[in-house]
Formats: sequence, C-alpha cells, structure tokens
Amino acid sequence: MASSYLSFASKLSFLHNGNYKNDAVGRNLLFDNPNSYKWNRKFSDSCFSKTRCSGVGVTRAASTTEAVVDNNRVSKEDSRVLRVGLVCGGPSAERGISLNSARSVLDHIEGDDLQVSCYYIDYDMNAFAISSAQVYSNTPADFDFKLESLAKGFSSLDEFAEHLAASVDIVFPVIHGRFGEDGGIQELLERHNVPFVGTGSRECRKAFDKYDASLELSKQGFITVPSFLVQGSEIEECELSKWFTSNQLDPNSGKVVVKPARAGSSIGVTVAYGVSDSLKKANDLISEGIDDKILVEIFLEGGSEFTAIVLDVGSGFDCHPVVLLPTEVEIQFHGSVDVREEDAIFNYRRKYLPTQQVAYHTPPRFPLKVIENIREGASILFRQLGLRDFARIDGWFLPNSMHALSSSAGKFGRTELGTIIYNDINLISGMEQTSFLFQQASKVGFSHSNILRSVIHRACLRFPNLASHNEVSAHLPRRSKSLPFDEAFNKREGIRKIFVLFGGDTSERQVSLMSGTNVWLNLLAFDELDVTPCLLAPSDDHSDDGSRVVWSLPYSLVLRHTTEEVLDACIEAIEPAQAALTSHLRNQVMNDLMECLKKHSWFTGFDIADEQPVRYSLEKWIKLAKEVQATVFIAVHGGIGEDGTLQSLLESEGVPHTGPGAAASKTCMDKVATSLALSHLADLGVLTINKDVRRKEDLLNMPALEIWDELISKLQCETLCVKPARDGCSTGVARLCCVEDLAVYIKALKDCLLRIPPDSFSKSHGMIEMPSPPPERLIFEPFIETDEIVVSSKSGGEKAQGLVWKGNSRWVEITVGVIGTLGSMRSLSPSVTVKETGDILSLEEKFQGGTGINLTPPPASIVSNEALERCKHRIELIANTLQLEGFSRIDAFLNVDSGEVLIIEVNTVPGMTPSTVLIHQALAEQPPMYPHKFFRTLLDLASERII
Repeated sequence: MASSYLSFASKLSFLHNGNYKNDAVGRNLLFDNPNSYKWNRKFSDSCFSKTRCSGVGVTRAASTTEAVVDNNRVSKEDSRVLRVGLVCGGPSAERGISLNSARSVLDHIEGDDLQVSCYYIDYDMNAFAISSAQVYSNTPADFDFKLESLAKGFSSLDEFAEHLAASVDIVFPVIHGRFGEDGGIQELLERHNVPFVGTGSRECRKAFDKYDASLELSKQGFITVPSFLVQGSEIEECELSKWFTSNQLDPNSGKVVVKPARAGSSIGVTVAYGVSDSLKKANDLISEGIDDKILVEIFLEGGSEFTAIVLDVGSGFDCHPVVLLPTEVEIQFHGSVDVREEDAIFNYRRKYLPTQQVAYHTPPRFPLKVIENIREGASILFRQLGLRDFARIDGWFLPNSMHALSSSAGKFGRTELGTIIYNDINLISGMEQTSFLFQQASKVGFSHSNILRSVIHRACLRFPNLASHNEVSAHLPRRSKSLPFDEAFNKREGIRKIFVLFGGDTSERQVSLMSGTNVWLNLLAFDELDVTPCLLAPSDDHSDDGSRVVWSLPYSLVLRHTTEEVLDACIEAIEPAQAALTSHLRNQVMNDLMECLKKHSWFTGFDIADEQPVRYSLEKWIKLAKEVQATVFIAVHGGIGEDGTLQSLLESEGVPHTGPGAAASKTCMDKVATSLALSHLADLGVLTINKDVRRKEDLLNMPALEIWDELISKLQCETLCVKPARDGCSTGVARLCCVEDLAVYIKALKDCLLRIPPDSFSKSHGMIEMPSPPPERLIFEPFIETDEIVVSSKSGGEKAQGLVWKGNSRWVEITVGVIGTLGSMRSLSPSVTVKETGDILSLEEKFQGGTGINLTPPPASIVSNEALERCKHRIELIANTLQLEGFSRIDAFLNVDSGEVLIIEVNTVPGMTPSTVLIHQALAEQPPMYPHKFFRTLLDLASERII
C-alpha cells in the first residue's frame, strides 16, 4: 500500500490541474483556486475526495419544548437515511462534558442522509427524549429541573431501549464515565438488540475498571504501574504501608497518585504523600460517592504523558485497529506557583479549561522509534481487549526507566530509549471541538464530520440490516478553505471570503481561541463561504516592520488548547526538520488507514490537506483582506479587539467587520466611559454603578488599610468588587469583604500571580484567573447583593425538582445579547446567571462547557413577563445610546419588579464558545436560531454595514 499511496501523492499536480468541485447535488463545477482544500475530486483510485454534508438548513425542532423526531415516519424515498440516536448525560460527574460531546457530534454528523434524535440520562438514571436545542445548554443543570415538562420521559430504561429499537437505526452513546463506559448502556442495548457504536458490554466492564484493566494488561504482557486497591474500610493501614515499602516509597512521605478505579480519566484524581494521606484521600473519594474502589499508584516522576486515538477500520467483526498520531501532554508552570501546583497532574480542570497550565504536542516530542512503539502497542492492546470502532488509550513514556518497574523486564514497553506504559483506556473519548479525537484525526486528513461519520459507518458494518446505509458514500463535511490567495481566487463567482480572527495577548486570549474556533467551524457549514481561521499573535511577536503579526492557519493547527500552543505549532510547522517528521508520520498513518478504508464504499476520502501556516504583518493582512474582499469576523476579546484599535484599522481600509464600530468599541471597553455615556438615562430606568479607579502602582505603594478606608468612604459601602479597568469580563474580578481581602488581591498583583487559589479571601470562592500581565488600572465599585438562586434537580440527588429563590433584595444578575443594525438593535431573551461557587462568576462558569448555570429565558417565577419586556426595552435603549451595531452582550443587574437595569458592563466582542449564553438566547427565539444560522446572521450584518 505504501508504494501505491506514494504513487497517488505524486499525482497531486494532476488533481490540482483538474480544478473540479462537487456541489450539493453532485454536479462537477470548475473552480479556480488550485491550493484550496476543495482541490479533491472523485477518482476510483484516489484517497482524497470532495463531497458535501448537507447539514445546513436541516429542519430541527421548532421550539425547545419539542422532544424528539418521529423517526418512524421516514418515507420510502428517505429509507436510506440513517437514523442515529445520540445519548448523553449519565450519573457521573462528567455528564456536563458528555453534553459538550453530544453538542459537537450533533454539529458535525447531522445531514440530509443522517437524521439525529437526542436523548438524555439524568443523575438518577431516568431517560428522556430531548430536543436538539437542549443539547446546546451549557450544563445539564440548565434544564434538569424542567425536564419533566419539556422532554418526553420514559418510565424505565427498558421502555427507553424499546423506543430506541423502534425509532433509530443505531445508537451513538456519548456518556462518559459510569453507565457510558462501564458496559451499562451497552448491556441495555444488547439486551434489546439495538445496534450501537463502540465496544461491547463485557469488554467495557473489563477495560473501564482501572484495577481490572491493569491486571489484564499485565496478563497480556504489558508493563503496568504498581498499584494498590483501597476498597471500603476493609484495608488496614499496615497493608498499604507494606506496599509503600515494597515499591521503595517512604511510608511517611512517598508521593503517589490516588484516583477512582471507575470514574473516567479525570474525576477525583489527586496526589498524596505517604500512607496516612493516601488513605485519607481514598476514603474522601469513597465518602463523596465518586467510587468505592480507589487506586493508589506510584507517581511517575520525570516521564511524559501521552494519549493516542485508535480507529478500527476493519469490516464486520474483523478488527483492524490503526493508531493515529499520538499527543504528548505537557504540564506547564508560569509565574509563582505554590506546592499544590508543583504536584500538577492532568486533572479535570487542565483537561477541559483552556489555560496555560497544559500544552499538547501532536506528534509527541519523542524519538521516532518510541512513537512507532506507542502506536504498535496501542494497536495490540485495542485488539487483545476486544475493543471496537474507536477508543483513546493514555500512557507514559519514561526516558529513564524507574527502579520500581525493573521487574517488568521482557514485557512490552521496555525499549532501549526508555519505558512505555499504558495506564488508562477510554471507551468513549471526549468529543469537544478541540478534543484529542479531532486533533489527531485532523493531522491525518480527517475533518470533524469525516472522522465521526467514519466511526458510525464502521459500526454499521457489524449489523447486516444496516448494510444498505453503507452502500452510498458518506457525505463529507464542509471543510476549511485554502490559505493561499491569488487573482484566480478573487474572481471565483459567488464565493465570499471570510477571515475569522482570534487570539491576541489579553488574559482572555484562550477564550478567544475557543470563540474563534467555534465561529470558524460553524461558518464552514456554508459552501458559498471560504473561511480562513487567523491567529493574532501576542504583541511581543513582531514582524520585520515592527507591527503585530497574524497567522493564517491550516485546519489542524486551530484545534489546540491555547494560543501559545497554536503559535508554537505554527513555528514548528515551518521548521524543515519538524515538518518533514510530521509529514512522514502523517503519510505512515494514512497508508495504514487506506489499506482497509479503500475497501469500503462509504469512505470517499480524506478531506483535510496538509497545509502550512502563513505569517503576515497585521498591516499586510488587512490589505490582503481588502484585496480579496474579505469580511473579518472579530473574535479577539479585550485589547485591540475591543478597544476600537482593530476596528479603526479595518475601517480605514474599507474592510467590513463584525460587531460595533471603532468609536462605540472604544467607549464600551472603558467601563467608566460606558457609565458616563449612560448616566443621563437614570429617569428611564437605566442605572449605573459608582466607580473609583486606581492605578496598580498606587495600590502597591499605599498601605492597604488606608486604601480600604478611602474606598468604603467614597463608595458608601461595606463590600467591594474589584475588576480590571480595560480587560475582559472574566479575569481579575473578585469580591473584597475586608482589608485583609484587599491585601491578598494587592499581593497577587505584586507577585504577578496567574491564579488566586480558591478560598483565599474571607468569603468562599472558586479559582480566580488573573490577567497577565497585571492590569495598570483597576476599578473598585460597591458589590451588589443579589438574591441567591438555587437550582434543585435530580442531577443533584434531590427528590424534588425546581428553583429555590427567596427574592429578598429583588435583584438578580442577567446577561443579554443584542443584535441588529445601527440605531435598530434588538434585545434577545435575557438569561439569569446562577453562580455555583462564591459571589463572582468564574472563568469556567462563563466559558467552560459543562459548568455554570444560565436560566434562559428567565423563569416566570422570578421575572414576570411585564418586567421582562420593560427590561428588554431598556437593554435596547442602552444598545442604541452606545451606538452598538451587529451584536454585543450587556451584563446587568435586573430589578425583577420594576424591570430597572443596573449596568455592569458592555462586551462588544462577547464570548462565542460552544456553551456561550448567546447561543442559548438565539435558540430561545421563535423560530430557534441554531449556531450556524446565528453566526451567519452576525456575518451578514457585518457585510451589510456601510463603512
């Protein structure tokens, strides 16, 4: 196969000269850009092709109260439409991540040839058919308490399975942890003869339990990490002490990892020291109900963690696993770190929240032979454990093998260069937009849709009654378009060029990456758009003329954890030796894949080309945008993305862009200027908060007590809220209840801390991300007390479901999007924000999918319809007074009786992540605006503006 593939690769110039493209109905259309991702055409002997997933414009639920499509009504003409049941949720703590995965899968597989119905399992194992709109909720808590009124419930899991047997062709489970990966849902589906994607129940049970899996791996000849099982209260301390001694660990201080045996790969994983600390943390996990089987493992010092996606490309029950390009997981430290950070492990927060605490490298920075051994071992493990379709296998590479593992001589993993250990098997890997599955798949030619549809079609091969669905070629996704631009491209009729810009160097640059990635992927849904993702590099990365730098990015380089990763990947990609190594590994994996995929009629080819990033100065990038008549979709949060600088540069060249113009952006970026601009609206029910602005230098040089006394005297309050004057809405915001709290905050500024640890202040709070570098000016204002809203739901183990709200102060916090043209902005439905930890919404609660609660629209039990309408009218008054256009987000406090609003801030480039509140509000419209339509609307508003 290698020679035939290389032969095919040598024909690329022929393909380029062919210049053909398939449109939605299969006609061949001439196109002019030879370097576009659309250079593929169908050839019987080629492994690249271009087809279109017709997901755009698919009719979805008409409202959030609709439950599920009646799949039994598929007509004879649609009999080859594959009906997929997407099941998410579950009883584990990772059910929020499961919702994120379901959202991503839904976005990328639904089309005219594939119909998706959505289902949800709650904390208490009750099953519901939910609308696709509910999948876009930020967290299950957003709708758990109203499931019984909005969704179709089933009396039992057996009734649920019977429904699936009658209503869908195949089930795609995306439940992480318990019931999803432990064989629970698989056994249910097997009992009712329902086809499903993934590994069978018996194999799941064996692989999911980390202790049982470790025993099986050792039995199969693999090196394993020495571990000790703590189960209930049966274990005596002396037994664990003997284990410490036998593994050359100090019983009083030896460092170990304590983790649940059956709770996924992230939940409850912690570091412990010595026997007593290990038992305490193990028993804590047991008492918290996370698991009753806890593993104590040796802490692997000096090694590098890796993870590898395995794809089965065989036929029927013939397994042929191919391991994609593994990813190295690097834990990083920046600035001041305490001892807890020194024990960093790849935990839940590092895995799912984009910060600089972790970096990914695909392929790993290991010797080539080690990478090949990792792929070989993961493939053997996949086959020997009887896994199916796809899985993720995690492990460690230890360059210098540890003495504790010396007894493993002769087992797989021992190499001249070090030791390879596999320690965790994930049967249902996370499928968020930038997850390992998509990172690694894109490196070897798969788009999101292509890899997911390949997994589904592979699963169908095990079920003879689904064979007809594999006789037609699977529709491939809308792909990222080309990086190069030429005159031929400019003349392409009917194609609009879009640049999506994200990054920058503010404290919200990682959220900007999430926003830009989400916008880019959604706009790829439209064939008439040619969308290029672009990274605004940090200000310390200058071009030759001293100006800022922008990188145009290929598909795979966007799918990274942080902007720093993206930038490093760009530099690596253009380094000749690294580019050659990556290309070699890519070709090797693609050869392995094509050996079997070429036999399947449903596989029509890889759809992501191997492109290089292109570096521009900001000035040249803007001129390029003007030359190709591009519209710029701005997703840069804070800094030049929101203070009017970028808008002014684009407008001076006549380049249309999303969001408000330069003047309005400048005003809204300055929270003091925003308050002044709205101060005359008090009689109309629009109120502003008194503010005091202080320079960081003054805070560092004055006694904290003197500052505190001045602030509470001037602002006439007892509790303060502090926030950066010109940063985003999420970092550096804290409640200060006393002078000691102020001193802690000032010290964090002085020490340039990246994070203030939980509960550092006198009142309980979560992790507070800090701006880097620290802001030069800070705003102090009275802390506004709002009424606590408690969401009581079955997901929390409560018997009753609903909202608990005392309503003493009559004020609640809201956030609301506005959309429209200059002078005619319209308010979307406001969302009531519910804080889960402390008094300030954390970065996670705002932007990390699976956390944070937003009630959209506000429940009538809290805000009456009359007050809601008055609120929306005042929000529109604010937007038009500030001369907003396109879209923005306004944060405020709302008086639930009068509808008065007290302005917090206005965000002209609001968060656009997959779990952003703007999506919830767009879905609350009638008819609902799904993400791809919502972002297209914002883009069209930008294109229509007069500059």
